[in-house]
Amino acid sequence: MWPIILGVVAAVVVVFPVIVAMRPAEFSIARSAVIGAPAEAIFSQVNDFHLWDDWSPWAKLDPAMKQTFEGAASGVGAARTWEGKKSGTGRSTIVASVPFSRVEVKLEFMKPWAATNFAEFRMEPQGAATKVTWTMTGRNNFMLKGFSMFCDMDKMIGKDFEKGLAGIKGIAESQGKAVRAGA
Repeated sequence: MWPIILGVVAAVVVVFPVIVAMRPAEFSIARSAVIGAPAEAIFSQVNDFHLWDDWSPWAKLDPAMKQTFEGAASGVGAARTWEGKKSGTGRSTIVASVPFSRVEVKLEFMKPWAATNFAEFRMEPQGAATKVTWTMTGRNNFMLKGFSMFCDMDKMIGKDFEKGLAGIKGIAESQGKAVRAGA
């Protein structure tokens, strides 16, 4: 009996790492929403880290998170570092900013795991509305490839993207109503 059990355990120890190693390292997660506001209102929300707490699902998850802001006030060169019990430790830096069209952010995670990813917010006018697509791309290391075998990262992170886009939608559409009411 023991030889069979040891044989199965040995097979798992050898086969599992091979399966993990064969999984693709690159990943991409994306969600979109149509927001009833001009791209300018949306762009202002994603181009300034000081405004992210108003819509970011992670800010709401870890309200005690410590943040510091560095570099430019907004746009290329603006940076934000964070540290929290639930949010871990990391740094976001805006690396591309095309007014009313696109904002790209370099995400450097230090804890609980090290990773560097890129997020992009792309805004496409659709009549009086704007389609916003939030994408995150990167490469998973061996440990994260193994983790992703048991946890659907697209579903997990995608859910947060959907909450964030809903937050941006609420803010941008409210600002649009206020502007129209004052006009």
